[in-house]
Amino acid sequence: MGADYDIIINMEKIRKELTAIIEKVFGVTGVAVELVPAPEGTGADFATNVAMRLAKPVGKAPRQVAEDLRRELAASGELVGVEVTVAGPGFLNFRLGLAELKRQADEVVSRLGAGWTEPESAVGARAAEGLVQDYAGKMVVAEFSDPNPFKVLHVGHLYTSVVGEAISRLLECAGAKVARANFGGDVGLHVGKTLWAVRERGYQPEDLTIERIAECYVEGTRAYEENEAAKAEITRLNKVLYAIAERGEGEAAEAEGEAAGAVSADEAELADDKELAQLYWRGRELSYEYFKEFYARIGVKFDKFYPESTVAGRGLKEVREHLGTVYEESDGAVVYRGEKVGLHTRVFINREGVPTYEAKDVGLLFTKWDDWKFDESVVITGNEQKDYMRVVLASVREYAPELVERTQHLTHGLVKLAGNVKMSSRKGNFIKAVDVLDGVEELLRREGRAKSGEGQEVLAEGQKDRGERVDPRLVLAAVKYAFLRYKMGGDIIFDPQESVSMTGNSGVYLLYSAVRAKKILAKVEGGGEILSKKVVQKEGDRGLSKKVVQENPAETEEFERKLYKKIVQYGEVLPAAIREKAPHKICTYLYELAQEFSRFYEAVPVAGSAREQERTELVRADLAVMQHGLGLLGIEIPEEM
Repeated sequence: MGADYDIIINMEKIRKELTAIIEKVFGVTGVAVELVPAPEGTGADFATNVAMRLAKPVGKAPRQVAEDLRRELAASGELVGVEVTVAGPGFLNFRLGLAELKRQADEVVSRLGAGWTEPESAVGARAAEGLVQDYAGKMVVAEFSDPNPFKVLHVGHLYTSVVGEAISRLLECAGAKVARANFGGDVGLHVGKTLWAVRERGYQPEDLTIERIAECYVEGTRAYEENEAAKAEITRLNKVLYAIAERGEGEAAEAEGEAAGAVSADEAELADDKELAQLYWRGRELSYEYFKEFYARIGVKFDKFYPESTVAGRGLKEVREHLGTVYEESDGAVVYRGEKVGLHTRVFINREGVPTYEAKDVGLLFTKWDDWKFDESVVITGNEQKDYMRVVLASVREYAPELVERTQHLTHGLVKLAGNVKMSSRKGNFIKAVDVLDGVEELLRREGRAKSGEGQEVLAEGQKDRGERVDPRLVLAAVKYAFLRYKMGGDIIFDPQESVSMTGNSGVYLLYSAVRAKKILAKVEGGGEILSKKVVQKEGDRGLSKKVVQENPAETEEFERKLYKKIVQYGEVLPAAIREKAPHKICTYLYELAQEFSRFYEAVPVAGSAREQERTELVRADLAVMQHGLGLLGIEIPEEM
């Protein structure tokens, strides 16, 4: 994260004051005052070389110019709590006092609100008093995860779900009303492939499970690619399934009785395929139940699911209405010629008259607008969808430019298997999302029987009343942080062992830091045993021994200063993370905060020290920021570990 602490000493105020003094004392205007972080070991926070740049124009030695500026700054009284000194050949150094650092840290913490436990809680109040108000009063639709029914959720879905939720929370933190949307393919070739295999195996609706559905998808895909007869039947099923979905579940169940009134071949086939309709609706029902259970496990709740069948009709309508002006016919299909805008041609309606993914995405865009009248629509997908979405949006831009202007497409890389093998649910060589969570839980369970590097029990204490069950908050912290700490866009290689590390850059390490802070506060407020390695026994009144904390004030103050500075830096990091929709910035900051707190914890006594009250407030501020930042990532802090 570096040492950019602009907010700490109100850099703009210092620049303005120096500029005014330079003009007043030396009569020089237009001088750019550049402030940079001071080098380690100088004892300063910031420095400027403006005196050396002024030396020649004013005809004085650089150090004398610096002394003149220092004297005038002191006389102005504008930089309360800031110590200004001259160093070297003429640098001006600025150092904040501990009281001023505390004041600014308190200001940052006071604008965080009561913390972040649920995305719906007190969003408006937080935004009104918060550090960022960019989205105050705005309606945002965040569409992410987007799994297809009739398929199993893999680690890629877990990743995009975690990222989408974190971005949604960042936007809510800035005042937005966020609707979380989930778009999935309940119709399409993948469904035809799955149900072809289901019927080949002779399954009845009551035989279906999500595991069997996943197996049938892989089997049907293989048959589609290798068997021409199977391919023809799957193609037929695909068209019939659109008709089934359009009729709706209740009507499909009664389709046999409507056969006499059928006027098309598709409807006639549907009337004869009551069993297929029952298999379809049961498979879709199982898929959505499975999705919702998984999302509940990872702490993500969607406001609306958009099955493709519910938006396909709207997409067909928009494409057909603009046929001849935006879209055109080509070999019996309807396409958009993207070459005219530097893209490529894509099919929106195929030769069978069935809408493709492109037409469905057109329908989804208009349906989301009808439902939410959004100020912004954020769509999060994998990188492989980038060019595809550019074509879809380019086509809509020609007749509904305002919707495209309000849409932002964010993409992310792949979560790779060992050996850089690309995941493919088609081939079946993928990691299930639930397997990731279960695997991390098992690693944490093993860690719970071990000791940390400091000789303290890691998880065992918290498991005494739970047997071998690991707190699910630890599992989610490990997984979510492992994903979110990467900048979105590149590929991710997930390392489960690294994700549960108690000493490395992991979510578990951050929780350990937060729990340490809680433990300090609990001991201080409860009057418990003094928590410090720097405790000695001294003879007190009447010869009774007492515990006394020994310390070097100059040494401990520097650790306090650094922790205060890091806390205040949150006031810079949070706005940047929100504006860039970049959860990884929060992760990097929180890791640095945890490291700074660890150094403070090891060197500075709190309970029993002469400055117990002030240091308790510092620990409380650290915990408030850690809790807020982790909350944005969807991570909850347990009471113990």
